[in-house]
Amino acid sequence: MAKKIQAIRGMNDLLPTASPRWQYLEQLVGRLLARYGYQEMRMPIVEQTGLFKRSIGEVTDIVEKEMYTFEDRNGDSLTLRPEGTAGCVRAAEEHGLLYNQQQRLWYQGPMFRHERPQKGRYRQFHQIGVETFGLNGPDIDAELILLSVRLWRELGILDHLTLELNTLGSSAARADYRQALTTYLEAFYNELDEDSQRRLTTNPLRILDSKSESTQKILQDAPSFDAYLDAESRQHFAGLCQFLDAAGVTYKLNPLLVRGLDYYSKTVFEWTTTALGSQGTVCAGGRYDALVEQLGGKATPAVGFAMGVERLILLLETLDVFPAELEQQLDVYLAASGQGADAYALLLAERLRSEQPTLRILTHCGGGSFKQQIKRADKSGAELAILLGENEISQGIASVKYLRTDQAQSEVAISELAGLIHQHLQSH
Repeated sequence: MAKKIQAIRGMNDLLPTASPRWQYLEQLVGRLLARYGYQEMRMPIVEQTGLFKRSIGEVTDIVEKEMYTFEDRNGDSLTLRPEGTAGCVRAAEEHGLLYNQQQRLWYQGPMFRHERPQKGRYRQFHQIGVETFGLNGPDIDAELILLSVRLWRELGILDHLTLELNTLGSSAARADYRQALTTYLEAFYNELDEDSQRRLTTNPLRILDSKSESTQKILQDAPSFDAYLDAESRQHFAGLCQFLDAAGVTYKLNPLLVRGLDYYSKTVFEWTTTALGSQGTVCAGGRYDALVEQLGGKATPAVGFAMGVERLILLLETLDVFPAELEQQLDVYLAASGQGADAYALLLAERLRSEQPTLRILTHCGGGSFKQQIKRADKSGAELAILLGENEISQGIASVKYLRTDQAQSEVAISELAGLIHQHLQSH
């Protein structure tokens, strides 16, 4: 026998038993974003490597260690997208959607990072991202957060999430603080964890969110970013907080929240949970006013966020808040046995689908006894099994077996079948 080929580690199959939960989440998010006036974008999975080096930053962990990068047959360096914002900016700029315009956009799809797979973190993972362009006030920052609040409420998980806020200020203020932080940490170089030692010369702000207890202890006496924050960013952040206070949104100020990508400025935020252990961030974002210009466009204010679908699904499962009806994906199982019964059943199923467009009906194919077919019907999760034999068809009737209630099996005229199905499903 040929050797079996398995999925690449960290790139998982989504099985039919799990897909209804994904569909539920994706459809709910899509409907909610439409209610807010956001439009969907779909970008390629593969982009030029330079797009991510220029946007994310060449000295970030993503670019240095995690990207799936390869040369194509023309010798061009291409990369499987590790995140969605850069591609969304590239697409919007390329198609003339940004200059002197306001846009509210969203996208969904797979992203790729070569890191150690663990629960809630994979090498192929899925994100839903929301991006806005051309709006520079704190009101749009607030709208994005209010949108996410509504999403958590509709999913039934708001009480299990904490909103953390910070401001990173302007690029100039951040550069001044970066120098002060670097100078302070250099004196403790030998006491820092290995990742922080490496970041000290590449991306020192990332040391602020180090998971090392010893490094966090050193940071307790580090210079405060607040002393370096520019007046405009301070005013912008105060305005955002006022909007959230007026809306009754609870948040926690976290001066160590820096985000992992170089392009953020001013507002940054994360929604975190304690229900998933160490993988606690389920949604994160912020403002990136310099990115469009950095990628060759005109200066354009921008703010957005992204949520990890796998991690959200895991949280919804952990909290057991998925609607119970997701487990039942079928209403009717149509079984047939006897000369010509299978062809009659296929046509009857088509008629029922026409009469009831939302009806979920599966027609048995492949033959077999009624006993075998009823076993399959019960296993399918359907509410009803409709049984058609030669005698029933000749008399214009069908047998109805109730699979989820203790009602006795009954016979009904085929002409009245649609009404009976509708009535039963409405009452259950």
